Amino acid sequence: MPQTAARHQPPPRTVPRQPVGELLRIWRKRRGFSQLDLACEADVSTRHVSFLETGRSQPSRTMLLHLAERMDIPLRDRNALLAAAGFAPVFSEHRLDDPEMQAARQAVDLVLTGHEPHPALAVDRHWTLVAANRAVAPLLTGAAPDLLQPPVNVLRLSLHPSGLAPRIENLAQWRTHVLHRLIRQIDVSADPVLAALFGELKGYPVPDGQPSHSRSEPLSSHDGVVVPLRLRTESGTLSFFSTTTVFGTAVDVTLSELAIEAFFPADLATAEIMRQALARL
Repeated sequence: MPQTAARHQPPPRTVPRQPVGELLRIWRKRRGFSQLDLACEADVSTRHVSFLETGRSQPSRTMLLHLAERMDIPLRDRNALLAAAGFAPVFSEHRLDDPEMQAARQAVDLVLTGHEPHPALAVDRHWTLVAANRAVAPLLTGAAPDLLQPPVNVLRLSLHPSGLAPRIENLAQWRTHVLHRLIRQIDVSADPVLAALFGELKGYPVPDGQPSHSRSEPLSSHDGVVVPLRLRTESGTLSFFSTTTVFGTAVDVTLSELAIEAFFPADLATAEIMRQALARL
């Protein structure tokens, strides 16, 4: 069965401090919409959008959910919008070990186990490890014990000088890939925890002679298709590319924020090494 990290506690909800109209305006601008754009997307008048943002009109619960859907606002933030307008949250938020989440947790376990002998792990919205299959642990050999104590942040573990970084052969390339991906998440969510994590990761040292990260830095790729992770191990260099799986129909906040990162062998040697490694477990 997949290994489970420490009991996953959803962060406490915060009480919105901004009027609902201001929150709508912030999300509209974050999505790059003009008032006309949003009005067309939502099939309402531009005047109505303006009145909602300025507080001259109060949105109904149905209208808020409709606008949030058109702007693809995360479920957690849709609840915040509703609360700011005086409505009760619509989307539940359960721990993964709650009875209501049993079917979802079984699905996660099935995906993780089914991906063996290759590594796969489940993370929350802040890249905290939730669960991992058996192929992950052997790859973490040599990482500092404090980085492996729950809650484990997998991006920190990947790029920290006491984590996997010294064994990543293409560290500068992988670091750039990770930071670009994190920037995209921050641009979409404006999550302050992710912004703080980005600042921390960007401050880690890079290999001698390699450029530091910037927003405009181009990404090199494996055969022009994907960015590989090349990790030195006692069995030789392993090369992986990754995919991300999410619950596309989730209506629970926790589940909507869960992602499964599955790593596939980028060459035949890696596939054989992983097959042999799992056979020894």
